[in-house]
Amino acid sequence: MSAFRTQGRGHLNGPVVVVGSGLLGTSIGLGLRGRGVAVFLSDPSPTNQAVAVDIGAGLPLARLDRDQPELVVVAAPPDVTADVVAKALQDYPDSVVVDIASVKAGVLADLRGRGADLGRYVGTHPMAGREKSGPVAARGELFTSMPWVVCPAEETLPESLRVARALAGDLGAVVSEFGADEHDEAVALVSHLPQVMSSLVASRLQGTPLHALSLAGNGLRDVTRIAASDPTLWVQILGANADKVVGILHGVREDLNRLIGTLEAPTAPGARLDLAQLISEGNAGQSRIPGKHGGPPQAYSWLTVLVDDTPGQIAKLLTEIGEIGVNVEDLRLDHSSGQNVGMVEISVLPNKHDLLIEALNDRGWRVLQ
Repeated sequence: MSAFRTQGRGHLNGPVVVVGSGLLGTSIGLGLRGRGVAVFLSDPSPTNQAVAVDIGAGLPLARLDRDQPELVVVAAPPDVTADVVAKALQDYPDSVVVDIASVKAGVLADLRGRGADLGRYVGTHPMAGREKSGPVAARGELFTSMPWVVCPAEETLPESLRVARALAGDLGAVVSEFGADEHDEAVALVSHLPQVMSSLVASRLQGTPLHALSLAGNGLRDVTRIAASDPTLWVQILGANADKVVGILHGVREDLNRLIGTLEAPTAPGARLDLAQLISEGNAGQSRIPGKHGGPPQAYSWLTVLVDDTPGQIAKLLTEIGEIGVNVEDLRLDHSSGQNVGMVEISVLPNKHDLLIEALNDRGWRVLQ
């Protein structure tokens, strides 16, 4: 099945039952309640469910006065998703059931093996999250403009697919449609591999002297940011998608072996060319990552502005850039080691680069090109 992306079509009428009151389940409840959809929550943890209810994500499932909701959203951990989906299909024989687990092929195969009613089931995966977990971290706008993958089976009924797409659309997401295996291959590369590599790099920092870590800049912080993710969740995700991840890691191992061999003899004939080629291959891959709003990759120009590390300086800078009439495409923050100065790295369209530097200099900002 070829992937395609659209805005969600149709709208949910409700009620909607959300099974699981963690970050994603509670965020779904908050987002739907914001649209006036009746939501009822169920969670094995009474505490999680109570917190989700208290912050307005829905009512306890016991308050549902109709037997058949329009939709059941299974927001359970990956290792029990198939069990919870199968039970939901049995408990609600007239309802559409979707799950939001991050791996799809295994769940679908499990349900098919059980003889579950796949006509009413759609596997989905919202590509959104936070480093924080639990219902307290939930946000109703978490899915706004984020990809939401739907993976219909051959047996999936058109109405079931419409309801699944409406869920994503009502939450402001952009819908992509993949086959289950196609999805798992894609996320192994764009999500699971980065997590593994980030964790491996961060693990090298254990026991590193603090004076060495004091030299760290944004490069290390960028690479290791997602290494702070929940180990329990990632054990389940990687285990469920192990075959796809292993295939990619074999390729990474080949590249590492190649790099190690080159660096063991860095002055040998061809060594420098090989190193340059390896970095260039990375340049080529990075350039293919979609740009702003998921559009085609686009080259931006960067400049760095030094600001006093005091309240209000970054807000003042951004306000003045807006007054100059330049749109900020991306922004990064860093601090100068040992000095009370912040560094704001700003990317803009190339044809605005020189204009912005000149205008900021005229306004008294210290700009590094």
